[in-house]
Amino acid sequence: MANNQLPINHSAHITTLGQLKKSGYKPRTVKAELRENLIRKLRLKEDVFPGIFGYDETVIPELQRAILAGHHINLLGLRGQAKTRIARLLINLLDEYMPVVAGSELNDDPLQPLSVFAKNLIAEHGDDTPVTWMHRNDRYTEKLATPDVSVADLIGDADPIKAATLKLPYSDERVIHFGLIPRAHRGIFVINELPDLQARIQVSLFNILQEGDIQIRGFKVRLPLDIQFVFTANPEDYTNRGSIVTPLKDRIDAQIITHYPKSIEIGKRITKQEARIKDEQKGMVTSNEVIHDLVEQVAVEARGSEFVDAKSGVSARLTISAYEQVIAGAERRALVNGEANTYVRLGDFISAVPAVTGKVELVYEGEQEGAGIVAEKLMGKAIRTLFLNYFPDPDKSKKLKNRVSPYKAIQEWFGNGHTLDLLHDASTEDYKHALDLVPGLRDIVTELHPNETPEHTYFLMEFLLHGLSEHSLISRNRLTAGAQFKDLLSSMFTMPTFGEDEDDEDEEEKPRRRR
Repeated sequence: MANNQLPINHSAHITTLGQLKKSGYKPRTVKAELRENLIRKLRLKEDVFPGIFGYDETVIPELQRAILAGHHINLLGLRGQAKTRIARLLINLLDEYMPVVAGSELNDDPLQPLSVFAKNLIAEHGDDTPVTWMHRNDRYTEKLATPDVSVADLIGDADPIKAATLKLPYSDERVIHFGLIPRAHRGIFVINELPDLQARIQVSLFNILQEGDIQIRGFKVRLPLDIQFVFTANPEDYTNRGSIVTPLKDRIDAQIITHYPKSIEIGKRITKQEARIKDEQKGMVTSNEVIHDLVEQVAVEARGSEFVDAKSGVSARLTISAYEQVIAGAERRALVNGEANTYVRLGDFISAVPAVTGKVELVYEGEQEGAGIVAEKLMGKAIRTLFLNYFPDPDKSKKLKNRVSPYKAIQEWFGNGHTLDLLHDASTEDYKHALDLVPGLRDIVTELHPNETPEHTYFLMEFLLHGLSEHSLISRNRLTAGAQFKDLLSSMFTMPTFGEDEDDEDEEEKPRRRR
């Protein structure tokens, strides 16, 4: 056990400075505390940063090295890369409880008092000075850097009201109102989006980082603060909104670069952990791994899309929101149809466009296309990419000379003038009936995936139709309430404008779609 990590039942009985001295407590810096607790966890093979996936060989080892070295840290990365979450998890490396001079606003160590208040209190009461215990959760302070943040907010300022109330001259140190940073003494202080902080405010951090002290309004006060600083920054901010001034960057010991998940499997673990799926939704909606893969693939496609600003990045919140909307869409359909439960459909994935449009920063070409169209294109690319994991490559079947394409029966059925409407709110019975109309559709699925449940078989049948449309073997048009599949050639002459309302459909199509 660390020197000052006293058992909870022990610390509860230590209420005075004298008792604390007898307990064997010895002061130490917060960086030493983080270091010793990290060493203990590493030796015990404990998970130091639970819930952080994909960083085991990159970010986390670098972070651990920085802590062992006693460095201030800057987490540099695009949005949605768990920078703030990592910073918040650092509190797990603090001792559970820490002794503090009772009533001290600077969390003074009873054996190393810092403030005038604590020094005077100890001088007056000696070993009878009251001691309280602060939990590690209270030793974490976080500030979002915004242009309106002032030096007074972070460091402090002279308080005229306090001076008047206590009848003190401005030369008295007691008139100082301390800011967030001094109040974080003996703890962790995090500044999110550091480049958004005005340059003159960043300058005020120089002495704190280098010397550990503060200067306020010309007061000759030196407070050797003990703080572990963690900063987060987005590389985009260096050019768009602001920058980290060079002397400040020089004083931040370790700059650790974060990244997006390097595989779909890691992305799925993050989404499953973070998605807020309610218990009633879990009881009503049955999902599958294909949907999880598609949701993650959308983010992969977005990060490589020519329509999306790569410098801005694509947050992991996109996949989390998209999956939540997929489940919510399936839940709504079950409620509308009075069904006790339902199986997720590919249409639920397609209808999650609103979760994508607000999560991607478009370049000029993307703005010209429109956010909704770009989102649907990304979803289409995700379907096209993952389609080959489950079915033969349609592009190769087009080139077959002596062999019959496995999709010939499906193409011929649509080529004979048939169309198929799959509506988002269709009941389970109507949904299955519509898919069963297409000859050869079930045969391909059952031949390639013979051991699937009936519900998943229908899901793969729908997936097959969407995949064929993405490979241009059949056509898919968007309806207001779903999708319509038809022959590719006929659609070239009858295809409605993208996003066209069902009121503008051909009159012959309305009765068929209603059926």
